[in-house]
Amino acid sequence: MQVLMRFWNDDVGVVVSAELVLIATILVIGMIVGLTTVRDQVVQELGDVAAAIASVNQSYSFSGATGHHSSTAGSDYRDLSDDCDGTDTAGAPASCIDVCGIDSSAEGSGS
Repeated sequence: MQVLMRFWNDDVGVVVSAELVLIATILVIGMIVGLTTVRDQVVQELGDVAAAIASVNQSYSFSGATGHHSSTAGSDYRDLSDDCDGTDTAGAPASCIDVCGIDSSAEGSGS
């Protein structure tokens, strides 16, 4: 307990609060920039995953089969094109993904 009181009362290594404010400000600005980059990359990756899922060929078919005492009819399924099928290219921003943001030119206007 005496050790804790001695540490509490010791002000030899005190840090000026202005230094702490400056360090905290730099850390917060760095975190904002880093998290914005992470957000953009996560949205891009999710767009790539969505494009990969959309490009999966879902059509299948099989012809009828006949055995000794039974037979089955054939079946087929065709996947129709979606709105954004075939519009994505590798390395390009994902199409059909709109990230809503504030227009920087509208931020300073009062109306």
